[in-house]
Amino acid sequence: MTIFDDLTYLRTGTEKQQEAHRVLTESGLFEKLHDYTPILAGTIPLAIDIDTSDLDILCCWTNKHRFVDSVIHHFSDEHQFTLQEKIIGGQETVLAGFTLNGFQIEIFGQNRPVKAQEAYRHMVIEHELLNSHGKDFREAVIALKKAGIKTEPAFAQVLGLQGDPYLQLLHYKANP
Repeated sequence: MTIFDDLTYLRTGTEKQQEAHRVLTESGLFEKLHDYTPILAGTIPLAIDIDTSDLDILCCWTNKHRFVDSVIHHFSDEHQFTLQEKIIGGQETVLAGFTLNGFQIEIFGQNRPVKAQEAYRHMVIEHELLNSHGKDFREAVIALKKAGIKTEPAFAQVLGLQGDPYLQLLHYKANP
C-alpha cells in the first residue's frame, strides 16, 4: 500500500490538496468509480501543481463498454463533459473530462492495473525524487512547469536526463 491508495493524505496537505479532497469526497467521484480502482495521480498529489493543474483519476477496466457506460451515466451531466477513446502507449484508453467545482477532472481508463500504468509509475518515482532531492529540486521542477514544460520533461531537465523524458524517468528509478 502506498500513500496514494487512500485520499486521506490530501486532508493535511497544501491548500489545493485539501480543496481537492473536499471536492472529490463531497462529489462521491471515487465511490462512483469504485469498480475501476481509481487512484488520483498527477501534480496535485505531489504538491507540484500550478494554476492550470487538473485532477487525473486513473482507472482500470476489464470491460471497456461497461466502463464507458458507467462514466457516461455518472458524469455526462457535468460541465464541459467530453469522452474519447484512443490508443496511448499501445493501450486502448478511455479519456473523459469535465469541470467539477472549479477543478478540471480527467478520468483515464485502461485495461490494465492502475499501478502498472505509466502515469502512476511516474508519480511514484517523482514522489521518491521529490522526497530525496529536497526543496530546491521541488522548486526547480515547479519553475519549469510554470514556464510551460510538462511534468516528466521538467523532472528530466532538472535531473539532466537525455532522450525521451517519459522513458528516461522510468529507467532512472531502476538505475538512480
